[in-house]
Amino acid sequence: MKLLRVGPAGAERPALLDQNGTLRDLSALVPDIDGALLADEVALARLRAAAAAEGDDALPVIEDGGVRIGPPLGSIGKIVCIGLNYHDHAAETGASAPEEPIIFMKAPDTVVGPDDTVLVPRGSVKTDWEVELAVVIGRTARYLDSDEAALASVAGYAIAHDVSERAFQIERGGQWDKGKNCETFNPLGPWLVTADEIPDPQALGLRLWVNGEVKQDGTTADQIFGVAHVVRYLSQFMTLYPGDVINTGTPAGVAMGRPEPKPYLRSGDVVELEIDGLGRQRQEFKDA
Repeated sequence: MKLLRVGPAGAERPALLDQNGTLRDLSALVPDIDGALLADEVALARLRAAAAAEGDDALPVIEDGGVRIGPPLGSIGKIVCIGLNYHDHAAETGASAPEEPIIFMKAPDTVVGPDDTVLVPRGSVKTDWEVELAVVIGRTARYLDSDEAALASVAGYAIAHDVSERAFQIERGGQWDKGKNCETFNPLGPWLVTADEIPDPQALGLRLWVNGEVKQDGTTADQIFGVAHVVRYLSQFMTLYPGDVINTGTPAGVAMGRPEPKPYLRSGDVVELEIDGLGRQRQEFKDA
């Protein structure tokens, strides 16, 4: 299924994109697309049955002209991010491939819709782009002992834009978090695609454009630590709960990895990004 949330920010309602590309209202069946739903196999089965219904039993249509698409997941618990997780991205930054996953966190309040405005922070001179595969957890995971158990914990996948301010991240001391947690720095969506529609998360193309020019064109096959490894690894250090999100890293092509003068983002720039099977995002950047 392709699950999503539509409507004004803070007042989104649950929806589903059916096989014909029609947007349908789920409000009568579930209160939201969140961890509680993703952990409830009975509720998910009810949604699948409703999605297949036709005629008078079909879910109500939402006229999508002008409707805002919000983040596809509400009440996010935590966002765990993996740094330098593509061979080509590590190479372009001059770093060696890490021996274990590099972990940092993003606050859930950085999440916005896939087409919402992204704000360039005050004082920023190095705001950068990063297209990423987001993994959404669907069952509690702690001390997992196999890749199979790790993938069984995944409810689905989405596109994440891990917007980053490199000067804040690298040049201001402390941890990476201060360059990762500016407001609007995690557009998510448009859809949460359930795991059954993505048979191999290590076979997805990722692409990103800035002002119509391709900047990133990679594949999750180049990940240093694949999805199953990352989920299993994280479960040794923290408990993952339904509704948690993992941003799994970005391929080569970020501004930081380019020759001087590096083309960091400015107000007025437009960034578009997509991942095979997961939809497409578009954001205009403006000053905070």
